[in-house]
Amino acid sequence: MKYYLIFAASVIFFLSSCQPKDTKWEGQEPIKKVSTLTRPIQYQLKQTFAVGNGIFLSNDFDGARLNGVALTGENEVTILITPENTPINESPWYAFKIWSETEKAIQLKITYNEGVGHRYYPKISNDAKNWTPVDSTVYLADTASVARGESPKFCEFTLAINSDTTWVAAQELIVSKDIYNWAGELSEKPFVSIDELGKSKEGRPINYLQIGNPESKKMLMVLSRQHPPEVTGWLAMKAFTEELCAIDELSEKFRDEYCIYVVPCVNPDGVDNGHWRHGAGGIDLNRDWEDFNQPETQAIRKFMQAKVAEQRKFYFIIDFHSTYEDIYYTIAPELKGNMPGIVPKIIQAMAEDIPGYDPNIRPNAADVERINSTVSVFHEFGAEAVTYEVGDDTPRELIKEKGKLTAVNLMEIMLEN
Repeated sequence: MKYYLIFAASVIFFLSSCQPKDTKWEGQEPIKKVSTLTRPIQYQLKQTFAVGNGIFLSNDFDGARLNGVALTGENEVTILITPENTPINESPWYAFKIWSETEKAIQLKITYNEGVGHRYYPKISNDAKNWTPVDSTVYLADTASVARGESPKFCEFTLAINSDTTWVAAQELIVSKDIYNWAGELSEKPFVSIDELGKSKEGRPINYLQIGNPESKKMLMVLSRQHPPEVTGWLAMKAFTEELCAIDELSEKFRDEYCIYVVPCVNPDGVDNGHWRHGAGGIDLNRDWEDFNQPETQAIRKFMQAKVAEQRKFYFIIDFHSTYEDIYYTIAPELKGNMPGIVPKIIQAMAEDIPGYDPNIRPNAADVERINSTVSVFHEFGAEAVTYEVGDDTPRELIKEKGKLTAVNLMEIMLEN
C-alpha cells in the first residue's frame, strides 16, 4: 500500500506538470551578467560498464551522459549523472545504452549530485531513432522531495532488457550529425544552401542554412540548440524551417523577398558531449552575447556583422529553446526595432490558430542585461526578437504544429509590413 501511494503521488506530480494551469508560469528570474571566460569541464570516460549479473551499460556514443553506475541489488542498477561543471541549472541530461546476457526485468534508478533535481521524464528506444516515454505504471519519482515542494532528486522504473540494445535518454537523442544530415537534405532544394560560419571550441563545424533570395537586403536569423538538452525547441525550429521551405504560394513569395539564415546547432560540442547546458568552454553560450568570449558566439556575431556591412538589414531573430512550459520571452514593448509590432502580432495569431492556446508572454525589461542572443541582436542589429521556449513534455505533434504555424504567421505578417 505504501508503494502504491508513493507511485500514485509521483504520477500525479508528473501529469500535473504537463497540464494547463490556472495561473501562468512566471518563467525564469531576470538574467544576470556572469563571467563567460572559459572554465574547465568534466569529460566522461567513454566505456562499456560491466556491472555484474550479466548487465552492461555504455556511454560510448555522441550525446551520451553516464558518469557512474553500480549494481545495488540483484537486478537493481543505480546510475549517477553529473554535469560538465558547476554552477549549473536543473537540466540534468542523461543518455546511455543498456543490455543483458539474458532476458530480465531490472529496477533502474537515476540519481544526481547534491542540489540537483530530476527534470526529464525518461524515454526508451530500440534504435536510437524512435522514442517512447517510460510506461507511467512502472515509473517512480522522489515523492518525498515533491511533498516538500522541491524537485524530485531521483527517478526509478522497471525496465525489461535482453541481449539487444536498449537506449535510455532524457529526451530524443538528436546530435550534431543528425542535425547536419537534416540540413543537408534541405540543402538539396534549389533555394537552400548550406555552409560553415565557424568552428566550435573543439573544432566542430557550426553550419548554417541560407534560405530564399541571397540578393535580398532583408534578412532573418534563426538559432537553436544553444543549450544541449533542449530538444523540443529544436523540434519546433525544424518544423518552422521546413515550412519556410514549403512549395506553396506564401513560402515562395516570402523566399523571394527575404533571405533567411538558420543556425540549427549553435553548440555542437555541448550536444555531442552530452552536456547539461554549457559548451566545451564550460560556459552557458546564451550568456555570452555581450562579451563574446566563446568561439561559437563570436562566429555568429561576425557572420551577422559581415552581412550588415553589405548594406543589408536583419528584421527578425528567433531563438528556439526548451523549458518546463511554453513561454515567449520578448523585447520590452516600448523598444522599437526595424519592423515594430510584428512579434506581438505573430504570437496573437498563434493564439487564434490553436484552440485553447493562451500564449505565455514575458517581455524583458527595457534595461535588461544584453547578454543573451535575442536581446543582444535586437540592440546591435535592430532585429525584432523573440526567444521561444517550448515545453519539455509538449506533445510532439503539437510541437510540429506550433513550429509550422509560427512560420506561417511570421511570413504573412512580415509580407504585410
